[in-house]
Amino acid sequence: MRGVNRVMLIGNLGKDPDVQHLEGNIAVAKFPLATTETYKDRSGKLVSQTEWHTVVLWRGLAELAQKYLHKGSLIYVEGRLRTRSWEDKEGNKKFATEVVGDNLIMLDKRADAHGGGRNRRFIGRIWGRGYPPCHRSRGNIAFLIFELYTILLMLNTE
Repeated sequence: MRGVNRVMLIGNLGKDPDVQHLEGNIAVAKFPLATTETYKDRSGKLVSQTEWHTVVLWRGLAELAQKYLHKGSLIYVEGRLRTRSWEDKEGNKKFATEVVGDNLIMLDKRADAHGGGRNRRFIGRIWGRGYPPCHRSRGNIAFLIFELYTILLMLNTE
């Protein structure tokens, strides 16, 4: 049986993306992403729990992240978990689990020109595998937008 390695996160960047270029001018971006879950404990008190994830984007997605994302940006990222290992200077084996992003949607707020300066949520850009949306099948994009719309409705009702 085949396994499924799929991650979907909505969160805020903990710092500006760190973009490096490898041989062949291949861009790779890395940044921390905070996701916060809020729930009520047994006494009815509201408790927030924040998890930090390391997100890695390659090629076109990395370049777009460098251009448009900054500390605090609210994004949806979809990808897979990847664990890498290495040895440090003392010979100890180290491990890091990262989210390698395939799709990215900006969910930042911006001023509404027709709403008297009120903020509204918007889907700023949809990118997949480093290419603009026209390079993705329309069915996948429509389903992804529907999923995000549903998630945003749930976030706004909390």
